[in-house]
Amino acid sequence: MENSRRDFLRKGALMGVGALAASQMGFASALAETPAAGPVFTLPDLPYAYDALEPYIDMSTMQIHHGKHHAAYVKNLNAAVEKERRFPANLEEVFANISKYNDAIRNNAGGHWNHTLFWNLMRRGQANNVPNSSLATSIQATFGSFENFKEKFKNEALARFGSGWCWLIKDHKGELKIISTLNQDNPLMLGKKGGKPILGLDVWEHAYYLKYQNKRADYIDNFWYLVNWDYAGSRFAV
Repeated sequence: MENSRRDFLRKGALMGVGALAASQMGFASALAETPAAGPVFTLPDLPYAYDALEPYIDMSTMQIHHGKHHAAYVKNLNAAVEKERRFPANLEEVFANISKYNDAIRNNAGGHWNHTLFWNLMRRGQANNVPNSSLATSIQATFGSFENFKEKFKNEALARFGSGWCWLIKDHKGELKIISTLNQDNPLMLGKKGGKPILGLDVWEHAYYLKYQNKRADYIDNFWYLVNWDYAGSRFAV
């Protein structure tokens, strides 16, 4: 009886730690831990309606991108995790040791985490949408101006051949850098060459092709109206 009680309390504590780690990521982690099956990942709701990003990202793209593509990453991640004896509840722990995991986990864990971040980095479009607080100051100091930053970010996003992501990161020295990654990789997988993602842009064709066809540059230009700089700034500040 006493052993059962200790087991119950231990499992409850583990669930609490997982929930705390999730809240510290700055968005809903969309996972719950079950003792029998390990972490179970779920598709998070968007923080806005499917048509909220119009006219810059159309409703059809958002419905497919969130409801089909992101949902598939979640489904496939759950299937991959079932084959693991032990699996961390916090995906950032997985990324820090990504070489230990197979491609199914790498691709689908990255796809789930990257998209959850991406949804939260956008909001309804705003004119004269610019960063504020310490992030604005650091962008100015690092790139010379906000316009220079946007140009360098755009060039990096255009240079990413095929599918991937463009990122503004805070590296391990606390400095801002612009990098890109292939497929569903993210800067947390890169060790000392990476850092903390502050801003990320999905440049897979499914993110923009219905509206922009092959005009990735136009998609990037319109992304700036949508950036949730309050959220990006809060990530930079921590």
